[in-house]
Amino acid sequence: MLTLADKTGSQTDAEARPHAVVIGSGFGGLAAAVRLGARGYRVTVLERLEQPGGRARVHRQDGFTFDAGPTIVTAPFLLEELWRLAGRRLADDVALVPMDPFYTIRFDDGATFAYSGDPDRMQAEVARFSARDVAGYARFMAFSREVCRIGFEELGHVPFGSVGSMLRIAPDLIRLSGHRSLHAVVARFIRDPRLRTVFSFHPLLIGGNPFRASALYGLIAHLEREWGVHFAMGGTGRLVDGLVGLIRSQGGAVRCGAEVARITVADGRATGVALADGTEIPAAITVSNADSAYTYGSLLAGGSRRWNPRRLARARSSMGLFVWYFGTRRKYPQVGHHTILLGPRYRELLADIFDRKHLAEDMSLYLHRPTATDPLLAPEGCDAFYVLSPVPNLAGGQDWADLAEPYRQRVQARLEATLLPGLSQALVTSRVTTPQDFADDFLSVRGSGFGLEPVLTQSAWFRPHNRSEAVANLFLVGAGTHPGAGLPGVLSSARILDSVVPDARSCACPSTDRSARRAG
Repeated sequence: MLTLADKTGSQTDAEARPHAVVIGSGFGGLAAAVRLGARGYRVTVLERLEQPGGRARVHRQDGFTFDAGPTIVTAPFLLEELWRLAGRRLADDVALVPMDPFYTIRFDDGATFAYSGDPDRMQAEVARFSARDVAGYARFMAFSREVCRIGFEELGHVPFGSVGSMLRIAPDLIRLSGHRSLHAVVARFIRDPRLRTVFSFHPLLIGGNPFRASALYGLIAHLEREWGVHFAMGGTGRLVDGLVGLIRSQGGAVRCGAEVARITVADGRATGVALADGTEIPAAITVSNADSAYTYGSLLAGGSRRWNPRRLARARSSMGLFVWYFGTRRKYPQVGHHTILLGPRYRELLADIFDRKHLAEDMSLYLHRPTATDPLLAPEGCDAFYVLSPVPNLAGGQDWADLAEPYRQRVQARLEATLLPGLSQALVTSRVTTPQDFADDFLSVRGSGFGLEPVLTQSAWFRPHNRSEAVANLFLVGAGTHPGAGLPGVLSSARILDSVVPDARSCACPSTDRSARRAG
């Protein structure tokens, strides 16, 4: 065996700390690294791409800055806690500004709903669409508050590692209609079809079908009202840079261009990772921020009785995402920071995407114009945009090498006919990301945008556990484990490590030196 010495060639006191390896540098992996560093581990984050962030990477071209993934911050206290754990303040590194409204929902007939966190303004918006639904809206928000209290505040950072843990919440699950879909529960409170759409679409933000996702995801409405919706000045990439800085300030490392080929296992325990170049990196604990289906299906080569190849093949993956990033030589001041542009169909379009896996002619779009808040993300006098269209994942068999440009043109035509007149003449830069890119770049199974679909039978105990039941010393964070996708979800998955990973300063974890081994 060839030993590759570390940069100093000697082992310092810091290097004698138990070593933790984190696979992937998405928000879940970066948050996990900060938390482990605060609890005495020496942490190495391994990222196969050339920049950290995972789905939150940044594209820079022609003077424009495009956040590739998350565009908003909810529950900012989860980020503030990470900075405190590293002895810093979030506000010293990143400026978060509140969105008002959170977003504008535009229906196919041109009617708009301004969705905000102000109760009086929201009640007025509801009344403008349907006065008879004002009381029902108030009841729905009371429901959302209770679901948020239990589902997020009490259980969002609690591991579901046993059947008993699931059974203990069963009474609350039934009482809060967790066995019903969110749209079905919204329909109990609200009669107007357009308002039912307004208050049921939130699961789409985390990869779920509102007609199938558990009503527990109704918590998002209260979560947004309680803690607001924010934008990070400079883009979400500033948060990634800040987290990388925290890890390094703790003595940890973030290595890009380091592809993990497998998790090494001995006597039923994870012992570290092997890289694609043959290098082996030993670790006392291993944390995977990779797609959970990829973790079990590839990094462990199906080495789990519960998450075996047959189970993974039957699992439901979230939808795919088509994202077009573009810049214009002119500004569109009439367009807000966030706009949800709905098509003529709701239920049927979602059935095409999630069930039939059919790429429909019509579409609904999420349009992000960050330069409405931060003009410095584009050259002077220009606007930067990101438009996302939910599409089938790769199980639909679409060949995106052929479809990407025709579909982009359809998205462009839809935007030009509604929100962005003159778009064709105004374009100065453009790039797209398809479900195939999610599979190639992020190793996302079926090219899904958010990992496993958030249905009840793939939530909590039914989801891959934060502490692997297959291999000791292996832990999972990110969208594919409990509690699920979305920035609050993946940050909470890292928070769970505090209760399932022993503190390095008091546990019997074996220390591992910093050397890496190359087979051969």
